[in-house]
Amino acid sequence: MTAAAAMTRNNKRMTCLRRRLTAAFLFALCPLTASAQAETVYTGDIIQGKRVVSQLDVGDLEAGKKHSLLFQGVQTGTGQYWYVPVVVAKGINPGKRILLVSGVHGDETSPVDAMRRTMEQLDPAAMSGTVTAVYDVSRPAKEGVTRMWPVAQWGGFKIDLNRVWPGNEDGGNAPTRHAGLVFNKLLKPNADYALDYHTAATGTDFTAFIFAKMSLPEVKAMAELFPIEQIKNDPGYGGTLETALIKAGIPCLTIEIGGPRYFDKRMIPMFVEGALNVFKLHGVIGGPMGRTAQDAGTFFGDALHTVRATAGGYVELLVDLRSKVAAGQSVAIQRNAFGEVVQEYKTEVAGEVAILQRDAVTEPGTRIVEVLYDSSEKACDPDGCPIPEVDYAE
Repeated sequence: MTAAAAMTRNNKRMTCLRRRLTAAFLFALCPLTASAQAETVYTGDIIQGKRVVSQLDVGDLEAGKKHSLLFQGVQTGTGQYWYVPVVVAKGINPGKRILLVSGVHGDETSPVDAMRRTMEQLDPAAMSGTVTAVYDVSRPAKEGVTRMWPVAQWGGFKIDLNRVWPGNEDGGNAPTRHAGLVFNKLLKPNADYALDYHTAATGTDFTAFIFAKMSLPEVKAMAELFPIEQIKNDPGYGGTLETALIKAGIPCLTIEIGGPRYFDKRMIPMFVEGALNVFKLHGVIGGPMGRTAQDAGTFFGDALHTVRATAGGYVELLVDLRSKVAAGQSVAIQRNAFGEVVQEYKTEVAGEVAILQRDAVTEPGTRIVEVLYDSSEKACDPDGCPIPEVDYAE
């Protein structure tokens, strides 16, 4: 063999070897690339027949189906996990992603039923886009049917999960870390629009109500599609899920479905109809719009006036939810154990009653009545009057 022929053969061998090494490298790389692109992370656990995820991307799920999953939240004190139920209706066609959330507070029950009934109306085979329902976010609070998340350290205390959003995965306590995991790995990655469902706290009562940042056109459009009783133009409050989602670029409403700890059969259908209207607005489902705020004669306001107890005793309410009141009108009287009247309470503004204290035994400082009204204060424009933390009723 001549030197030229040998060189040619060696060059061919080297070229073939390089091709084989390149192919082997790419083959080895492919599984890593696929893994990096797949956003949904399955832990490998199956609990009560439901697969567990520690991160969710609804884009990974099969289209045209409903999927039931458990999201792995923060660990408990004994090293287990708090799991959050998730149901995803993945449309057969691409489209907007709508997020429904309940259970940020543990004593809020009607939202669970309202979301369940809403999801039952969906047929993924006829949908465009995705609706994700996240239930019972505050797991330990839900188990105890308590408002706040119970923390075991330092003898025990409670944290309002709706004051720590968007949370912090490396935060200083379990609920803050749980909120960070839920927000970053479940909620924010899967939402173009969101509805956050609540009720009044234990011992109080609420109308069919929405807090909405009406200066945002997309929020206003959604709020006005609910055939409910009252809507407050509201700037939002720091630490609430609504505010955190809006700051993340996701238009959101805070929904209030009456009182806690039971299913309000009168109010729940209003919010099912409203949610379906929102889905229609964003092209997730088809069909004509149902009733809206205009049809229901919804009362709009931008401020809440609080009437607080100045004494202790038994409160007798003189008004009810949705009562129209005038400035100076008596709304409650208070008696001591001897039946003697110790205080009479009046409202300073005209408007509609939105929130009531249902517990008769009332300590000084307790909110007795809250009246929704239109404020003439320019400081309340365009997002309504802010609500002090102690008054924020979601």
